[in-house]
Amino acid sequence: MQAFRTTLLACAALTLAACSQEQSQQSMQDEPAAPSSNTSAADESAMAGVEAPMAPTDAMPRATAMLKGTQGNESVSGQVVFQASADVVLVQAEIKGLEPGEHGFHVHENGDCSAPDASSAGGHFNPADHEHAGPDAERQHMGDMGNITAGDDGTARVDAEYRFLVLDPEADNSIMGKAVVVHAGADDMSSQPSGDAGARVACGVITNAPQ
Repeated sequence: MQAFRTTLLACAALTLAACSQEQSQQSMQDEPAAPSSNTSAADESAMAGVEAPMAPTDAMPRATAMLKGTQGNESVSGQVVFQASADVVLVQAEIKGLEPGEHGFHVHENGDCSAPDASSAGGHFNPADHEHAGPDAERQHMGDMGNITAGDDGTARVDAEYRFLVLDPEADNSIMGKAVVVHAGADDMSSQPSGDAGARVACGVITNAPQ
C-alpha cells in the first residue's frame, strides 16, 4: 500500500513538471521578438514610417568675379557669383556706376583684365565656334549672357539661369579662369562677332569660390 502511494505521488509530480514546462514554452512563443541589434537606421526609419535621410553629395562648383572699371570708367565696380546646379548655372550680380540702360554682359576667353581697356580679355569665350547670338537662341557663344539693365542710380542687378554655361573646372569648356566683361552699350544679339556692344567698361576674372 505504501509503495502504491509513493508511486502515485511520483506520477503527480512528473505531471505537474511537464505542465509547467509547456506553459513556459508557450509564454516564450507569445512574447514579441526583440529587435535585432543589426537593424540599420534606414530600416528603423522605414518601420517608423519616416524616410531615411539621403547621403550627402559633393558640393556643386561655385565661382565669383570681382569687377573693376576700365580706364575712364573707374566708378564701375561689382561682383558676379556663379553657382552650378544639376541642369543650369545660376548667375547673380550687382554692378554699380554704370550709365542707365542696357549693357552687354559676356564671358571672354582670357582671364586677363590687365590692359587699361580690358582688351587683354580677348574675344567672347566660344569653344564650340558658334556664331554670336542671345542666351535664348538655340546656339550661341558660351560667353553670350546677353544684356544687363542699369537703373537711374547706375546699378544693375542680375538673377538669371544659363543652361549653356559650364562651371566644372575639369571640363575643357569651363568658364572657370575666364573673364566677365561689361560693355558700354547694349548687345544687339545678332551682329558678328560680338553684338556691337561698344567699349569695355568693367572686367573681372572668374575664380573658384569656397562653398
